[in-house]
Order: sequence, then C-alpha cells, then structure tokens
Amino acid sequence: MNVMAVIVVKAAFDPEAKVWFVEYSDVPGLNVEAETLESLQAKIPVALQDLLEDAEGGGVPFDIPVEIIAHASARVRSPEAA
Repeated sequence: MNVMAVIVVKAAFDPEAKVWFVEYSDVPGLNVEAETLESLQAKIPVALQDLLEDAEGGGVPFDIPVEIIAHASARVRSPEAA
C-alpha cells in the first residue's frame, strides 16, 4: 500500500436507518456505521488500523492523520408551509 499523507473519510447520515455510515474512504473496505457521529468517529480509527495492518502484512509502523468529513441535511419550514 502506498503511504498516505492523510486519509479522507466521508461520512453521511441515513435518516431512514438512523445511522451514520462511511460513504467514501481513501482506504478500500472501510465499512463502519454507528448511531451517532461521535461513535462513528471513535470506530473509524480502529477499523482503519485493522485494514492498514492487513494491507501491510503487519509489523510496519504507521501514523497517518484521518480527515472525517460529515454531511447531513435538514429542512426548515414555516408554520404556513405545513
């Protein structure tokens, strides 16, 4: 695996399932979801460490920053629009 300067992870919220999930990652195979964004942020480094160790065959030290970009949407309505 090539050494990365930063790992970018894009997280999104699924309103139907009510979970945050990894929508995109620089590291293939990163499939993580959680009920809160904070919980997702805690799970991502652990999952990335496992994936990177497997890709490197273990024993190769690494210290790579992770940029988590999260997005969600909402709607604002006036009482007259309801």
